[in-house]
Amino acid sequence: MSAPTGEENTVDALPHHITIGEKYGPAMKVKDEAEAAVYFERCVEHTMARGRTRTEAEAIERSNLGYYAGYYDAETRERVERLFRCAHPVFGAIAERGQPTAGQAFSVGPKAASEAP
Repeated sequence: MSAPTGEENTVDALPHHITIGEKYGPAMKVKDEAEAAVYFERCVEHTMARGRTRTEAEAIERSNLGYYAGYYDAETRERVERLFRCAHPVFGAIAERGQPTAGQAFSVGPKAASEAP
């Protein structure tokens, strides 16, 4: 992947119809900042194509990347959060709060359900 110049519509744009796994799975394999920047831009463009502003799209993508990384091991989650400058929307950044225990993760569901409108 090459870095976007801002002048082109990314050649490697994500397909309009894509699963969550197809969109965020590749991000879990990214190993360096340059590749992360390019892939993040692709994700942002994908979301902007659905009527979101850049600011909204960036926030959505950081939240989604952080959430998706939560299904991976701690090493992958830490790397994704660092490279994409994101955090898990429920558990926060692994660098600040560490990996949640099974009990902590389990307790989030009932708490969220009780606070739902």
